[in-house]
Amino acid sequence: MPANAADFADEAKNGVDKGVRMTAEAQRTFADARARIEQAVQDGLEQLRTQSRAYADTAGEQLEQAQQYMVERVRERPLAATGAALGVGVLIGLLLSAGRK
Repeated sequence: MPANAADFADEAKNGVDKGVRMTAEAQRTFADARARIEQAVQDGLEQLRTQSRAYADTAGEQLEQAQQYMVERVRERPLAATGAALGVGVLIGLLLSAGRK
């Protein structure tokens, strides 16, 4: 406990200095944490971009293969393909008209 006003002033000044140091340290800690979080988010986004490109490329290749398969089947049996397309169209039409009643 301070004995006089000068001792009290010294303790108050030390307390203020300690508070300032703690505030500065807290700000540095928060800045470091923010930088680490930003880096982690950037790394995650880059990994997501890379994976999505790979998935998109794979999906594109599979769609091209499916398209080629359908073109070959239609060229082999054009009447069957036309009949199947007509049947699917009639079914879709029936389903849509049933929803309006």
